[in-house]
Amino acid sequence: MPASPRARPFDISQLHTEDLLDLRLCDLKLSLSKSPFQRCIDHLERELDFKCLRFRPHYWISDEFFCPEGIPGMAIPFYLLHPRLQKLEKEMMLEVEGESFESALKILRHETGHALEHAYQLHLRKKKQNIFGSTRKPYPDTYTPRPFSRSYVINLGNGYAQAHPDEDFAETFAVWLDPFSNWESRYDGWPALKKLTYIDELMNEISGLAPLRRTRREVDPLSKLKHSLRQHYQTKQERYGLKRPLHIHDQDLLRVFSRPPQNPEPRPNDALSADQFIRKHRRMLRKSVGEWTGQYRYLVDQVIETFRQRSKELDLLVLEDERQTLQNLILLTAVKTMKYAHEGGYQVAL
Repeated sequence: MPASPRARPFDISQLHTEDLLDLRLCDLKLSLSKSPFQRCIDHLERELDFKCLRFRPHYWISDEFFCPEGIPGMAIPFYLLHPRLQKLEKEMMLEVEGESFESALKILRHETGHALEHAYQLHLRKKKQNIFGSTRKPYPDTYTPRPFSRSYVINLGNGYAQAHPDEDFAETFAVWLDPFSNWESRYDGWPALKKLTYIDELMNEISGLAPLRRTRREVDPLSKLKHSLRQHYQTKQERYGLKRPLHIHDQDLLRVFSRPPQNPEPRPNDALSADQFIRKHRRMLRKSVGEWTGQYRYLVDQVIETFRQRSKELDLLVLEDERQTLQNLILLTAVKTMKYAHEGGYQVAL
């Protein structure tokens, strides 16, 4: 009896977006070791070797970066392992977290801090608790950082070290591990220097020791994720979306744009609508405000979209100097984005 033919392998690089979104995550046949991302992992391990650390985390593929409690390893998001998936991530979320070599290393160093803490059960050390706080502190869903605080290092942005004592430790470790951070001079005079000095002493103490926890357990590996890419991005977009009534922006929009002239005064023939103006500058707005605020570009774009929709409903026009109008719009977008971050808090995601 002839053997049944094997299913023909498919090349995701050739799939249209709609077809790709219909795939389940578990159907993505990806390999860390064969991906371009392996270069980042190799570099991270050279940094650990340079610091004379014996510890090496283990890695697996999942839907985002994370280090589960008690596990001395980390998950790597699937989208970083294939150019077509990076393109899809940018299409759906407007940016790719960890896309550049430098940003990926910052995240890897951070997650290694978590993994190392689990490997050596550092949360049990009283001095560590006294300096960073207790790991038993409830983990918030959101947080509102103090942007000018010098009690915390700066690695991932958004004041992420302020989210929880565990994040403070991981961020401080990441800065300490970075061979180009110059942390002793960079943080001279900051209260955060005490934390960095403690990390330096602690790492020297455990550098030659074998980890206490050596489990290779994987949490939510890609092979177990049965939902589709479409479902994945629907959930992710909802997570970073903005749900506010449009009319709350009316007074602010009227400071940037103008109402149409009242009859019988004629409407200028060459007047650009606010809707057209926003669409014309949307990409630049999203990029510049995202970089300035440190917020996820998808969220910034949601703020811009609320402006566009409401401006269209009000039939607003650009009747003033376009350059000044653009400056005002950039400022308004940044302020509203930060206001959302302050009131709603930054998502705790890593």
